[in-house]
Amino acid sequence: MTFEEFSGQDNAAATGDRMQSAGTALEELLVSARKQDCLTVGVYESAQVMNVDPDSVAFCVLATDEEYECDIALQIHFTLIQAFCFDNDINIVRVNDIERLANIVGSHQDEEPKDVHCILVTSPSADSWKDSALERLSLFCEESRNVYEWVPTITLPER
Repeated sequence: MTFEEFSGQDNAAATGDRMQSAGTALEELLVSARKQDCLTVGVYESAQVMNVDPDSVAFCVLATDEEYECDIALQIHFTLIQAFCFDNDINIVRVNDIERLANIVGSHQDEEPKDVHCILVTSPSADSWKDSALERLSLFCEESRNVYEWVPTITLPER
């Protein structure tokens, strides 16, 4: 085994650990934000918050799955949301499990399904809401940008 092969295995293991840690941090952040009523769920609701009070947005999650991959209108919304987040230094990630995400943010079967394609974590003021999961996700996003992955995809932990 060459050094490059050995090093590549370490990098793959580290990347897997990093992704798993990011998924756990995202779940913690969403649960915490939901309890504090700091979540905005839905593409149109998120666009309204971004338009009215962009400084209140602390983090953005875009979600899709195979069913919506060919939805051109949704992809256009995603492009616009991503551009807004980049322009306003808002960290943003993608998730490929809408059902799991809906369970985390509280969309239950007995209520009308929520549009979980876009979720914003908001903060009433810049310094009022500190969360270790948000800090870990910010570091994850920064590390991803350093390797030219502008909108990293996170896998949520199984339950």
